[in-house]
Amino acid sequence: MKVGLVIVSHSDKLAEGLSELAGQMAPDVAIIAAGGTDDGGIGTSLEKIQAGIAQADGGAGVAVLADLGSAVMTAEMALEFLEPDQRDRVRLADAPLVEGAVAAAVAAQTGQDLQAVVRDAEAAAASMAGAAGSTAPAEAVPELDDIDQDDTGVREASWELINPMGLHARPAAVVAQAMADLDADITINGVDGKSVMMLMTLGLKAGDTLTVSAHGPDAERAVEMLGLEVRNGFGEI
Repeated sequence: MKVGLVIVSHSDKLAEGLSELAGQMAPDVAIIAAGGTDDGGIGTSLEKIQAGIAQADGGAGVAVLADLGSAVMTAEMALEFLEPDQRDRVRLADAPLVEGAVAAAVAAQTGQDLQAVVRDAEAAAASMAGAAGSTAPAEAVPELDDIDQDDTGVREASWELINPMGLHARPAAVVAQAMADLDADITINGVDGKSVMMLMTLGLKAGDTLTVSAHGPDAERAVEMLGLEVRNGFGEI
């Protein structure tokens, strides 16, 4: 069982579109859109949110994300109406809708529990803000396909991105999911290799160099897995 998601928005189209986007990165996760009013207008619906929670709850819990203030209030009301045994399995994430939904979807796809899914959703905003405010210079890039291990056991390697769109949302999710369960500290071009949002902030394009640095028991495996994905163009070529 995987944690389900409910996307609450004032716009039915926005909720549906975001559910479709997040679903591309989490095909095994129930992502339910609960947007608009009951008659299809702009607004929120308590009944839609309640139905969405019921549909998304497969037993592992449900993370709810909402766009604006009144949507949050309606979502909170829906949680109050839940039966006591279900209330413990549903959490409203204090997260930006788009970034939070993407991060939560990836976490749920990798089998994280409800607490971890909500945590990743709520960390998305901080990750984006940190990336935007960073002025650290880029690290030196080693030779392409040169895999090294230094005296501290750090594994490093670099490859040129060959897929036409570079490290866009879907490949970023593929990388984050592949790295998530590995027992290693992994950075890619200086950001957390297990965070889909941080990977997306890199904006790496075709022809750019992707550099990984990993330390820990699974460091070598991390480098090998990432190298295989990059060389295969993330299945896009």
